Amino acid sequence: MTGFGKANTSFKGKKVSVEARSVNSKGLDTNFRLPNIYREKETEIRNFLSEKLKRGKVDISVSVESANDEKSVVINKQAFRNHHKELKLLCKELKMDDEEILLAVLRMPNVMKSEKEKLDEKEWKPIFSAIIKAVSGLDKFRMSEGKALEKDLRKRAGEITRLLGRVEEIDRERIPSVKEKIRKQVAELADKIDQNRFDQEIIFYSEKLDITEEKVRLKTHSDYFLKTMGEDECGRKLNFISQEIGREINTIGSKANDAEMQKVVVQMKDELEKIKEQLNNVL
Repeated sequence: MTGFGKANTSFKGKKVSVEARSVNSKGLDTNFRLPNIYREKETEIRNFLSEKLKRGKVDISVSVESANDEKSVVINKQAFRNHHKELKLLCKELKMDDEEILLAVLRMPNVMKSEKEKLDEKEWKPIFSAIIKAVSGLDKFRMSEGKALEKDLRKRAGEITRLLGRVEEIDRERIPSVKEKIRKQVAELADKIDQNRFDQEIIFYSEKLDITEEKVRLKTHSDYFLKTMGEDECGRKLNFISQEIGREINTIGSKANDAEMQKVVVQMKDELEKIKEQLNNVL
């Protein structure tokens, strides 16, 4: 969900620059830097972003440069009269002349104030159009990033499937190997083995180590992950599927009882963690 977009426009001697940036976030988190005159339009911008971007921490910055930056200033006549009257009474004590009194009054609070600008809806239209253009640029940036991300996710999901094939290869030799290992250990402890009892124990032990169901579920989840990637707004769903993939990998690891299989499980976990990190960028 990382992206950037920029747009410019001009009208009536004003130059407007709009920048839109986004980074990862579980929901939509918007932040605005606007001239005060446009603050009342935040809700309109936020509604547009919620429809267009859905998720991400989004910053919208609007800067306006005017060829005539001078703001009209008005004098608060009543405040001027009140301050002037008070200072006149003190002028003799303070030994102030009329010019000093005038300058002092003009520095008093609320005497000089800028005339408040009013929002012109005709001016807002080209500004909002520039915002739309900047956000569209941001969205195109995210789409481009998404294509590269999709390629990486497919590669890593495919690697987990490949490693599952290696687990299956190891698993075919694992139970006979464990059985023979136990037989040798028992033979060292006793001269005679109750073969029937030994076979029962081996069956029980083999069932505890059996990972057939885990392998099937892991393959199913991996295939479903790849299929879901073709859907719109699949990020949350892919997160849930990745959690299920993780459960099966962990269970295989806990039942492995084989050093080589454990190494493969670690590799699978590493690929899955990279997938989970990247899923933060998926809508």
